[in-house]
Amino acid sequence: QVQLVESGGGSVQAGGSLRLSCAGSGYTYSTYCMGWFRQAPGKEREGVASIDTDGSTTYANSVKGRFTISQDSAKNTLYLQMNSLKPEDTAVYYCAANPRVSWWARLLRGGYNYWGQGTQVTVSS
Repeated sequence: QVQLVESGGGSVQAGGSLRLSCAGSGYTYSTYCMGWFRQAPGKEREGVASIDTDGSTTYANSVKGRFTISQDSAKNTLYLQMNSLKPEDTAVYYCAANPRVSWWARLLRGGYNYWGQGTQVTVSS
């Protein structure tokens, strides 16, 4: 059974940094495409970043140059380093996993079948 558990959320002032973690279990980590999504109140869940089995990464335009996705396969853990945070980054952040995700679906909610419970990130101005 695939399980994903996020941690690392919190409150930070604009311009600050946070690092989110997602611990995975129940599957062979290196064979899954992984993604980070976020959902702000009243908005749709949107893709933030993804990393595929070959290490290739994809970012939403809104976070390029500020966020970095990475993984430690030995620890079955996915990370999202978030720098230069803005109030509009405030959301619940979710990690997601799937064995195969087409390149065009890596930032689409429908590309993933497995989800964590989410962690809140709040950025104040």
